[in-house]
Amino acid sequence: MKNSRLITVLLLVVLVLSACSGNNGNSSANNGGNSSTNSEAGNGGSDSGRTGDQAKLVIANSADIESFDPHNNNNTYSESVIINVFEYLVKNGENQEKVPGLATEWEMVDDTTWRFKLREGVTFHNGDPFTAADVKFSFERVAKDSSLKQNSYFKHITEVKIVNDYEVEFITEYPDPILLNRLSKMGAGILPAKYIEENGIESFLKNPIGTGPYKFSSWTKDDRVVLVKNESYYGDAPQWEEVTFRMIPEAATRVSELLTGGVDIITGVPVTDIERINGGEATKIEAATIQRVLHLLMRMTEGTVTADPLVREAIELAIDKQAIIDSIAGGMGTVTRTSVTPGNFGADPGLYETSLFDADKAKQLLQDAGYTNGGPEVTLSASTVYKEIAEVVAAMLTGVGFQVNLDILEPSKFTETYNSKGFKELFILGVGNSLFDASNNYNRFLLENAAGETDYNNPEVEELLQAALSNMNPEERAKQYQQVQQHIANDRPTIYLYQMQGVYGVNKRINFAPRLDEMFILDDIKLAN
Repeated sequence: MKNSRLITVLLLVVLVLSACSGNNGNSSANNGGNSSTNSEAGNGGSDSGRTGDQAKLVIANSADIESFDPHNNNNTYSESVIINVFEYLVKNGENQEKVPGLATEWEMVDDTTWRFKLREGVTFHNGDPFTAADVKFSFERVAKDSSLKQNSYFKHITEVKIVNDYEVEFITEYPDPILLNRLSKMGAGILPAKYIEENGIESFLKNPIGTGPYKFSSWTKDDRVVLVKNESYYGDAPQWEEVTFRMIPEAATRVSELLTGGVDIITGVPVTDIERINGGEATKIEAATIQRVLHLLMRMTEGTVTADPLVREAIELAIDKQAIIDSIAGGMGTVTRTSVTPGNFGADPGLYETSLFDADKAKQLLQDAGYTNGGPEVTLSASTVYKEIAEVVAAMLTGVGFQVNLDILEPSKFTETYNSKGFKELFILGVGNSLFDASNNYNRFLLENAAGETDYNNPEVEELLQAALSNMNPEERAKQYQQVQQHIANDRPTIYLYQMQGVYGVNKRINFAPRLDEMFILDDIKLAN
């Protein structure tokens, strides 16, 4: 049964590639030139990143950071790099418990007030001391500037009061059950108030300054970020003299760079290359479950074909999620109808490890929706990072009658379109959960946040989400999010495909344990003995 399912998927991929050849403006132009383009940009040769120096580390990502502004980034690639430059008041421990960062102690004074004692003796990379003024500046900036991508996580902070140079109070608009979670994720990075006030934010972005163990050296957009050791770091001495994050969109190029010694760690290893990397004299595979769940988001905007609930249901039933996992991910993934995976607050176990695949019923639903002489036409957009998955999804939709225009975009173009909410009917997005809380994934369906993206509007869901924002009773709050997940599963503004595993290629000179949150904490990456 499993083998026949995989054969069907492969045949469908061939079908969709042929069917979509008329849309080659996106598909062929973006998929055909990656290797040569990367080589010309300095991504192709094994001498373009590594020098052989044991104290230097090179990591290859599939996409670039958005910027060095920790308040104005919205993807894991960005945070995994800049978390080493900018620090948080609170950090996540091994079991997601909260441990001291730039704050050493904290307490909840009342429902809307938290007091934090700050670490003394910390300096920014330019030598300025870290004080309460930097905390006030940083959080009031991200809370008050609605143009910043992290604003929605912090806009309920009404004031940060300075008690003294090393003590602050956070005042929130309403009780916040996950304030500590917010303070341990991107958007909570502490900026140097004095430096920015004297030089301006544009100067800061050209020469970013944090308190972290690594300092900014250079950033060549869509090529590489270089960080260097912070000799004045207050904690344990950083172990790497220099760390380079290279941006190599094409998976085959990343694999080649690893095998030829050009990089130490690569992300997103294709299943077809796992055996080759594991069999290499100097390379190995490290894999682990990660928070990331693949979404197929759909517009419910009036006038779009996906505004019809029968069409959305047909899309879900047309997709054989397990076949995607088996054929593309090498079996490494878990089907799901929720993005709140086990271990995160508010998870609904009844929606995890479930799938509704039924191609025959999907065909009938399209007929019931009035598509008797050919199915509806939809555009499916995806980053090159998820190109193969998009091709298989498109094949499955084509198989039940949809006419699919496949729109594959380079990561930077995908991010630009995503931020402008410019996708058409369907787009694939991998979403992590740095909050370890259901709100991280489901607040995108609040009416304000969904506007222009999915245009989802369910008054019951709105009421539940709004109530959960300030509910300090954990049991009640968990039930609210479980009800939300049931509504989303029925309404289908998005289809959850599967929880992913992180598959990394690693040079054997390195000891690297992948993290659930996909962060690269550089001083947790060690030289092998």
